[in-house]
Amino acid sequence: MNHSLSFRLRKVAIVFGSAAVGLLIAASTHAAENPGYIEDPSRRTTGIGKFYMGREISFVMGHQAAGWLNRPGRIQEEMPDEVVANMGLEPDHVVADIGAGSGYFSFRIAKLVPEGKVLAVDIQQEMLDIIEATKATEGVTNIDGVKGEIDNPNLPANSIDAAIMVDAYHEFSHPFEMIDGIYTALRPGGRIFLLEYRGEDASVPIRPLHKMTQEQVIKEMSVFGLEWTETLDFLPWQHMMIFTKTE
Repeated sequence: MNHSLSFRLRKVAIVFGSAAVGLLIAASTHAAENPGYIEDPSRRTTGIGKFYMGREISFVMGHQAAGWLNRPGRIQEEMPDEVVANMGLEPDHVVADIGAGSGYFSFRIAKLVPEGKVLAVDIQQEMLDIIEATKATEGVTNIDGVKGEIDNPNLPANSIDAAIMVDAYHEFSHPFEMIDGIYTALRPGGRIFLLEYRGEDASVPIRPLHKMTQEQVIKEMSVFGLEWTETLDFLPWQHMMIFTKTE
């Protein structure tokens, strides 16, 4: 067993115990295998009645709520400028903004990668149209809209240095396929920045299915052998979790 894998196993063992270690060993020794979905409308709460690794998947926020994504209070609630500053990006990096919505983070990231670009991925053409209109208004040229699918981010293999998902992952109806596509698109050493409202904190004023615990996120990412690098908890309501593709 190599030192990198051994380190990861010790880290996971400390946090989650032997069951998680076994999961990481499996993910590290062969291609990731889908742990499966459960369709059970009888267990449905406020989501879609589809479950992944014990978690009910939430509904997707439609383009009709684009105005809410750009609400003034979001600056204080989510500190987007501080988030992108903590991504450690290089000027020539290629970054995928998965579930980009109206481009709230895409345009901030674009300023930090003037020699690179942002791939703004969304499944709703209406959101991509909003991004294109904003690009024209602001004269931004290093953002490319990418029409994703519910089970495919449509990103070329080995093409990105980082991917960011802000309050989006919990809505993916096919989380395994989406992370599989992102993992394939990442270059070795590439990172995933996954932001979710803290499910452990009942005081966070967000509906339960629109929050995730750190434990649940790490469990789902470990299917792919993604190394949980660290969690930054400087945000008022969210975890900023960082995972690295080490191979």
